Amino acid sequence: MVVKLPSGADLDGMRAVARVVAGTIESMRRELRAGITTRELDAVGRRELATHGARSAPELVYGFPAATCISVNDQAAHGIPGDREVRDADLVNIDVSAELDGYYADAGASFPVGAVAPLAQQLCDAAQEALREALRAVRPGKLVNTVGRAVERVARKRGFRVIRNLCGHGVGRSIHEDPRTLLNYYEPRDRRRFSEGLVLTVEPFLSISANRAVQDDDGWTLRTADGSLAAQYEHTVVVTRSGAELLTAL
Repeated sequence: MVVKLPSGADLDGMRAVARVVAGTIESMRRELRAGITTRELDAVGRRELATHGARSAPELVYGFPAATCISVNDQAAHGIPGDREVRDADLVNIDVSAELDGYYADAGASFPVGAVAPLAQQLCDAAQEALREALRAVRPGKLVNTVGRAVERVARKRGFRVIRNLCGHGVGRSIHEDPRTLLNYYEPRDRRRFSEGLVLTVEPFLSISANRAVQDDDGWTLRTADGSLAAQYEHTVVVTRSGAELLTAL
């Protein structure tokens, strides 16, 4: 696999945009509450990006109709902010990807609102554990499929399912670049290996009972095929000699 951003100005640029992405998610998290609309929450993210001179990557690259992706309950990814009001016990995923000075970073997290059902909290806990275990698998020379093996192991242990058609990807000078797929399940035929300097997103998607997501008629929103809750946690990382450096960590 090609070394992308080993050092110097490129890595500085990645760290700068990653800080903006992480800070934007934190600003939106602080405003997340029952009664706020997803459009209002998106406006918080847009203002935070603009404050730092950053631009929404999905809006810039793909023409997404908002600055951030906000997905609620069974929406696994790419939810379009709108007039929907957040309710107590909702599970809200905030996914922010941005461009700054020609560099891109991407991160996301699922946040329980108020008193969520125990199963929803367990799902979030499992997805966070899956991310931690996946990050431990990211080292130079290791097979890429060790990430999927780690995610799948946690999901099975916790009694949840991996959404198999959603995955991580390379990021850096564009929002999606090689490696185009970082699977969240074990694929033994995948013989690719991590290389030092590679920048990518690690983002497990788990659900209560669905193993795939389907697209809504709006052409963007991806929701679980069976309507069950979904959770995702994501960081942009760079592969270093000692493992994964989390660029989007606060």
